[in-house]
Amino acid sequence: MEARAIAKYIRVSPIKLKPVVDLVRGKDLKEALTILKFTPGKGSEIVEKVVKSAAANAENNLDLDPDDLYVSEVYAHQGPTMKRWRAGAQGRASKILKRSSHVGVTLKERES
Repeated sequence: MEARAIAKYIRVSPIKLKPVVDLVRGKDLKEALTILKFTPGKGSEIVEKVVKSAAANAENNLDLDPDDLYVSEVYAHQGPTMKRWRAGAQGRASKILKRSSHVGVTLKERES
């Protein structure tokens, strides 16, 4: 059995989220939450929230034991980009790209 959670349209660039996501891939649930708790940055808070949501889905909806869960899949994909314009030098306009992300986590039970 597997439990999933997805957070869409997060206003953080996926470039900032991917190093955090790579830290927890394949880890046990408790170890992943500990790593995310002590990792600095906004990205770790977002990923931690999604991992906790997937753990709650596993426990409440599927009756899985949280001690047997591990992070089987975790990703941070690019979401839609908001395009904004800013005044540039000599009457020109400069483009500002405000990127967003979709973060997903899948937890599976370890076979003993």
